[in-house]
Amino acid sequence: MPCSSLAEKQPASANTLAARLARLGLRTDADHVLHLPLRYEDETRITALCDAQPGIAAQFEVEVIDSEIAYRPRRQLLARVRDASGDNKHAGSSQVLDGPLGGGRREAVSAAGAVLFLRFLNFYPSQQKALQAGARLRIFGEVHTGYLGPEIIHPRFHVVASDETLPQRLTPVYPTTAGLGQATLRRLIARALARTDMSDTLSPALRERLQLPEFSDAIQQLHNPPPEIAQEALESRHHPAWRRVQFDELLAQQLSLRRAYSARRARGAPPLVATTVLSSALLASLPFRLTGAQQRAWTEIANDLGQPHPMQRLLQGDVGSGKTVVAALAMLQAVEAGHQAALMAPTEILAEQHYRKLVTWLQPLGLDVAWLTGSLKKREKEAVIAKVGAGETAIVIGTHALIEDKVEFSRLGLAIVDEQHRFGVRQRLALKEKGLFAHQLAMSATPIPRTLAMSYYADLDVSVLDELPPGRSPVTTKLVSEARRDQIVARVHEACRAGRQAYWVCPLIEENGVSAEANVSVANLKRSGRSQNAVLQLKTAEETFARLTADLPDLCVGLVHGRLKSDEKAAVMAAFVRNEIDVLVATTVIEVGVDVPNASLMVIEHAERFGLAQLHQLRGRVGRGTAQSACILLYAQPLGELARARLKVVFESTDGFEIAREDLRLRGPGEFIGARQSGLPLLRYADLEDAALVEQARGVAEDMLREEPQRAEAHLKRWLGGREELLKA
Repeated sequence: MPCSSLAEKQPASANTLAARLARLGLRTDADHVLHLPLRYEDETRITALCDAQPGIAAQFEVEVIDSEIAYRPRRQLLARVRDASGDNKHAGSSQVLDGPLGGGRREAVSAAGAVLFLRFLNFYPSQQKALQAGARLRIFGEVHTGYLGPEIIHPRFHVVASDETLPQRLTPVYPTTAGLGQATLRRLIARALARTDMSDTLSPALRERLQLPEFSDAIQQLHNPPPEIAQEALESRHHPAWRRVQFDELLAQQLSLRRAYSARRARGAPPLVATTVLSSALLASLPFRLTGAQQRAWTEIANDLGQPHPMQRLLQGDVGSGKTVVAALAMLQAVEAGHQAALMAPTEILAEQHYRKLVTWLQPLGLDVAWLTGSLKKREKEAVIAKVGAGETAIVIGTHALIEDKVEFSRLGLAIVDEQHRFGVRQRLALKEKGLFAHQLAMSATPIPRTLAMSYYADLDVSVLDELPPGRSPVTTKLVSEARRDQIVARVHEACRAGRQAYWVCPLIEENGVSAEANVSVANLKRSGRSQNAVLQLKTAEETFARLTADLPDLCVGLVHGRLKSDEKAAVMAAFVRNEIDVLVATTVIEVGVDVPNASLMVIEHAERFGLAQLHQLRGRVGRGTAQSACILLYAQPLGELARARLKVVFESTDGFEIAREDLRLRGPGEFIGARQSGLPLLRYADLEDAALVEQARGVAEDMLREEPQRAEAHLKRWLGGREELLKA
């Protein structure tokens, strides 16, 4: 019996086991069947000790010579074992056996056996008992050269029964969680495979056309591959069995999203028919003309709002492409039709930017724009909530406060969520459900690559703002080592003395705690294997503020971060907008929504710690006026491979869509859209860079829903198990 895990020896309570399985998403037999191996181990053969290759895992059959607990340098269990392989090169010679087991004596190395040491730094009494002299074991692990000679640290092993045969299949190694051993997972998955109906959900004609194997054959090959299958093809996921699984996973996603899309179009919603009175007045009052992309997006949205089914559209565009004015036109159409509109933003700074801009545009049209955030005083908040509930206020801008239970709308016709990927899926649903039949517009300044849009946003209609308004100056990006910091300070001084303003962005607030704004830095460090302590060593916003204040005594330096009170934050931002502050030291609270055309210089400290999308968003805070603008990425050595790749991308491109494609390639879809935020079952096996397979799944989903709805239902049940309710967000 396996002795490598206490969790496998001691049966856990049903609740504990269920909780551990739930952490892996394993609740049903279908979940277990689709929990596929990460890699495989070959236990179908026995390797002689004399043929062991350093660093290559193999299985050996050995006899225990002796074992004991040693205390040098720490308590550990050591066992000396041998097999009958021998090494004829050394036959008749001898070796000195030092250490706890050897005691300085010499032992002959002959054709009768080769010796190996097993070392356990953490062990259980049951393991010590199993390693008694004379016991025959099968052990699996990598042989390394140790102090005593060849050794395996923490091998997997079990005592061999006299009639025990070798396995006929490769041994799967599954993704797992703490307290859940491989033996337990293999046993549970084997039971699920025996119980589960694996009838094919694809017709024979479709399988033949796509050259895919049967589902049951593919699954059995992946869980129990025969030894003649090339391990490399399995582990690289290029085997035909993996191709079938990847296609099925994409098909389930496409079926679910397209079905949600069709169901939404079948529901009723009040058509928001435009009179164009307010929208025409707004367009006439603006000091600029809409770009072609803005006009196209506005036409698509206006047409959707006039339909008798709820709109669910994503408006995406690069930083500075003018999404807010398109959103304003959509809100006016809702008001013209006698309904209310709400815009929810993820941060108070962004929400306030929207509010100030919309007040400037809409109040001259005779519209009252309400402001609702958690920082309002109780009496003010209650007054706004009362007006919204009575229908006296048609347009409301705010943060998460909009989705509090006590906030009720009289006739919510349009819900707009800005930077929608930064909200949890439940939060997005909560705003939409404030108006039972509300149309929904999501906005994002993080462009979405085409394959990702086809896969994760297949239930949305998408409008793209792919051109910038005229007059925007291109931003020059420079990579500068932190060693040249003094030169950068001099450049900031020069720009501000010439009448311009500058941002200086830092990832942290203070050294004794990691701020919410530093989460991305912590995540990046974890991905690169660095400790969180490294984050705490970064330059803090408060340190930088003090240093720049001393270095630039003739300039006004301001400080803004997420822990300031709302009124303090607003006062600093307002002073910066009025050009009363020359240099604004900030954390990433200024990542989105801040619009100060006179700011032409951005310095990002420790740029290697930021994600690609965040660097691009921050860079978008400059270049919003006519002056030549620059973004300086200060980095510290040494640079890791991933950090170097990110900085290279943002240095070479200002195209948000190209940057998004590279971001997807570097991070993968799970991190790109955020597992918690999406609400979608993330793709575990399919590769979004395989655009051809995504296209195939999309086409098959349309045909299957139309022509074979029963097969579609069976496929969804297998892959999603009814967990589709969050897709509508």
